[in-house]
Amino acid sequence: MSMPNCFELKATDGAARTGLLTTAHGVVRTPAFMPIGTAGAMKALHWSDVREAGADIVLGNTYHLMLRPGAERIAALGGLQAFTTWNGPMLTDSGGFQVMSLATLRKLSEQGVTFRSHIDGASVELTVERAIEIQRLLGSDIAMQLDECVQLPAERDDIERAMLLSLRWAERSKRAFESAPANRMLFGIVQGGDVVPLREASARALIDIGFSGYAIGGLAVGEPQPVMLAMVDTVAPLLPVDRPRYLMGVGTPGDLLEAIARGIDMFDCVLPTRNGRHGLAYTRRGTVNLRNARHADDPRPLDEESQWPAAQTYSRAYLHHLVKSNETLGAMLLSGINVAYYQALMAGVREAIAAGDFAAFCAQARERWAKGDLPPR
Repeated sequence: MSMPNCFELKATDGAARTGLLTTAHGVVRTPAFMPIGTAGAMKALHWSDVREAGADIVLGNTYHLMLRPGAERIAALGGLQAFTTWNGPMLTDSGGFQVMSLATLRKLSEQGVTFRSHIDGASVELTVERAIEIQRLLGSDIAMQLDECVQLPAERDDIERAMLLSLRWAERSKRAFESAPANRMLFGIVQGGDVVPLREASARALIDIGFSGYAIGGLAVGEPQPVMLAMVDTVAPLLPVDRPRYLMGVGTPGDLLEAIARGIDMFDCVLPTRNGRHGLAYTRRGTVNLRNARHADDPRPLDEESQWPAAQTYSRAYLHHLVKSNETLGAMLLSGINVAYYQALMAGVREAIAAGDFAAFCAQARERWAKGDLPPR
């Protein structure tokens, strides 16, 4: 079965690309950063805030949603978009990351994974076929194959075993996806740790199987940034030009620019919301730690040039007070500011690629970050 190709490449600048990915719930402009709504909610943010910040697509998680409230229940309530009121494009991870992150709570076999629920300790089986079924019940626009993600550093033998298992699971995932509606997509996931020949073998085998898009998984899991970028350098040129490329779990603003320069189209990461809940803001001048005492008497806004109202409206002194007082409002405001910054960065990237100015855009961004956030006079 051939997989639908819903991606239109609009412009390139070097290896950097901008395009449009058409889904059942709308069009995604790429490069795209997907905020993470793991359990059907964006932590500390309303869905309307996520939309107003400029996000076209968000991410949900198969493992967490199958445990609570349950895929069949969500399906009966109209699918994940209707259930959450997001009503836009949504990608769902398959649960493969939890194969690594919940290693003490799971058992791996050829069939799939058996988890001990972190909620109530109940035994839950997630086979390859069940992972696809859950994502179809959720109504995902983009489903991911089940894979095994290995924490780095790791022994080559273990990396190769996991990569080959993931390829067998990729074939089964595609067969299980065959009866999906024509406007839904399934992405394969390139594995192989930090071993170049294994990454190359994984990418080529997945292309032979054939998917609507290709993800690079198993990175940002403990390896240094140069290793991650070396793996992107290895894999991205092998992937089909006419299919979207997704670097999973990445990352900082600097990571995004480096990966886009290497031809990546899609990203997700918990950093904007997680760091927002812990008092760290992303701005065009780099990160600002609102826990720092130097902000206590600072009347300036966080970023007077930001298009996001909260970055212009509230003083640093007030944001510092909210963070130090553990007020929920602080987490909400900073999470919104961070998600909006990431979306503004992606919008600037798309515009720069279309204009042939991507290198200059990156140089300017890095120069601002290097200067840092200046203290008040």
